[in-house]
Amino acid sequence: MKYEVEQKFYIDNLDVVERSIRKLGANIQDIVLQSDIYLSHPCRDFGITDEALRLRDDGERHFITYKGPRIDPVTKTRREIELMVPGDGLNWEKLLELLAVLGFATVIEVRKKRRKAEILWQNTNVEVVLDDVEHLGLFIELEINSIEANVDLAKSQIASLAEHIGLRRSERKSYCEMRLGQINAT
Repeated sequence: MKYEVEQKFYIDNLDVVERSIRKLGANIQDIVLQSDIYLSHPCRDFGITDEALRLRDDGERHFITYKGPRIDPVTKTRREIELMVPGDGLNWEKLLELLAVLGFATVIEVRKKRRKAEILWQNTNVEVVLDDVEHLGLFIELEINSIEANVDLAKSQIASLAEHIGLRRSERKSYCEMRLGQINAT
C-alpha cells in the first residue's frame, strides 16, 4: 500500500523559503494553476470518515484522487490512490457526468498557484510544494511517498527537513477543510 506522508506549513515570506530550499539544491518549477474539486459521497460522510475524493485540473492534465483517513495526529499521513484521467477534456467531462449520475456532488473548489521542487534529504527524495492558495495564503508542503513499513522513517525525515528550513507553523488540515471552515464561520 502506498502512503502519502505530508506535512504542511504556513509561510509568511515565499522568497525566504525559496532561498532556503534552493541552497539545498532544489530546482523550483514554473507556476502551475490548479483547480481541485472536492466531492461528497452519496452514502457516507467524508467529514466523519476523514476521507476525500478530489478531482484535479492543472490545465494540461486531470487526476482523480482518493485520500484515506489520516493515521497520526501530527502529519497528514494517509493512504492515497491517484489516477490520471487519460485523453482530452471530453474524458474529463464524461467523468464529471458519471460521478454526478452516481450521486457524488461538489463540496468546494480550491484554486491555487503551485510550484514544485525536489530535495534529496537523508538519502530520500522529498517533494517540496510552494502553494499560493486563493483565500488561504502561502504554504509549503513537504511530502514523501512511502510504503507502510517506512512511514515512521518518512515522518522523521520530513520533521528534520522542516526544522532545517526553519518551518514552525504546521497545519494538519487540508485546504478543503480550511476553506470550509472559513465559509462556515461567516
